[in-house]
Amino acid sequence: MSKFRYQNFQVLERTPTSPAALEHTLNDLLYNSTTCRAKVEMVNPTTGEYRIVLQGTLDYWDETKTTTTPYTQ
Repeated sequence: MSKFRYQNFQVLERTPTSPAALEHTLNDLLYNSTTCRAKVEMVNPTTGEYRIVLQGTLDYWDETKTTTTPYTQ
């Protein structure tokens, strides 16, 4: 597993992306987290569309020394 860095959050929002690329980035994020949880916000059984929110805490956060603002686009 790779070390998940602050810059990797931008990778999560790249579109279009392959499911394999997204899986790799999410695996790195979850593996490097001390806590994590998922909340299913919406599932549409007709279209198959879904929305899932992930929340957690990274095991380390070296980047806090350089920034204290939350990630924004």
